[in-house]
Amino acid sequence: MIMEVKPFKAFRFNPEVVGDPGRCIAPPYDVIDADERDELYKKSSYNVVRITKGKTAPADDEQHNQYTRAAEYLRKWISEGALKQDDEDAIYGYVQDFELNGVAFQRLSFIALGKLEDFGKTVRPHEQVFEKPMLDRLNLRRATRAYFGLVFMLYEDPKGVADKVIEKAAKRQALIDFVDDHGVRHRLFAITADKDIQTIKKMMSNKSCIIADGHHRYTTGLKYMQETDDPAAKYQMIAFTNTRQKGLVVLATHRIVGGIKGFRPQQFLLDLKSHGFTVMKFGSTPDAVAKEQAKQEMLRALADISRNVTAFGMYMGAGIFYVAVLEDTSGMNATAPDKSEAWRALDVAVLQKLVLERLLGLNEQKMGNPEFVDYVKDMPNAVNELIAQIDAGRKQIAFFTNPVKMEQLAKVTEAGERMPHKSTYFFPKMYTGLTIQKL
Repeated sequence: MIMEVKPFKAFRFNPEVVGDPGRCIAPPYDVIDADERDELYKKSSYNVVRITKGKTAPADDEQHNQYTRAAEYLRKWISEGALKQDDEDAIYGYVQDFELNGVAFQRLSFIALGKLEDFGKTVRPHEQVFEKPMLDRLNLRRATRAYFGLVFMLYEDPKGVADKVIEKAAKRQALIDFVDDHGVRHRLFAITADKDIQTIKKMMSNKSCIIADGHHRYTTGLKYMQETDDPAAKYQMIAFTNTRQKGLVVLATHRIVGGIKGFRPQQFLLDLKSHGFTVMKFGSTPDAVAKEQAKQEMLRALADISRNVTAFGMYMGAGIFYVAVLEDTSGMNATAPDKSEAWRALDVAVLQKLVLERLLGLNEQKMGNPEFVDYVKDMPNAVNELIAQIDAGRKQIAFFTNPVKMEQLAKVTEAGERMPHKSTYFFPKMYTGLTIQKL
């Protein structure tokens, strides 16, 4: 079990050409909607979103499309000096400062090239991937021969060896320092001293890593490595984070469902009870004050009860909220007999197998289609936005989940299993364009 990491000469946005590099950086492609993409386009003519999630056009064909345009942007920006390669090899310290509910956090990561390994003991995925986004990333990779977004990997080191190196680097002038629209401060530092680089390489040499975010990007890296004879493709740009630091925060990802033909809320509640659930009810009226109180009671009950059992919250309208608790696990055991006990105890696994699949009849294709299931990260006001969608009749059921715990993540990946799609939300996101790896 060897996790091989090494420094590299990253391409970075050159402030002498682009102005503020912070205006050229973007969130990961998979969290950018059409409105945010438009805003990022306006921020700078050099914003990396033009490459990672470029706009399509009706006249697009095999010769002219968002991927060929991405390759042209990359070529042009390098030739203009907007993207400039660093002069010396470095591992990059990435520091993110943020607040949640009034509490300040700091997450330390280092960006290096990691040798691509098939999934196993060294690299453990924790989520399922969908074919469509994987093919999208592969097409971008083929066209540009470059890596723009970061794969986010977790490792465990009680001694905090790399964290100390990053903290030392963070006392120097940052290569980039900007605050995003969520109030998160992002800073990048070059770690070039051979002693520091060797310290990190040695520490990582016996680590087993879990992919926290970027499963599609890592899977794409494996596929691209297999189809090319370029030895450089054996290494991919990865951000590594120590699980022992307080700044590693996991938030929930909620689900909102629609498009279910013949859906009847009362029958659905009866079906839940017949499948081993006990259902608790909160609220009885759409009155705004009463509805807010019922929502808070539901969220408190969900947080308290999920310490020991599998549960999720629900809203189907009329100001009435529910918490469904799985009391009888026999149905889950029968539905997923090949899975470990740790997997079957996940709130999101129970929600997917017993509810979305069995009771609502959604297959994998529909669960990857936002018309049927949309996955909503637990950002401020996310719960209220889901409720508003139900009240407006745009969707039928909102499901509220608790965050997956780190010990659950470790147990499931140690068993060689993957959680359902969009099970975790590590906050904040690692931004794209801080460093670029060009093969």
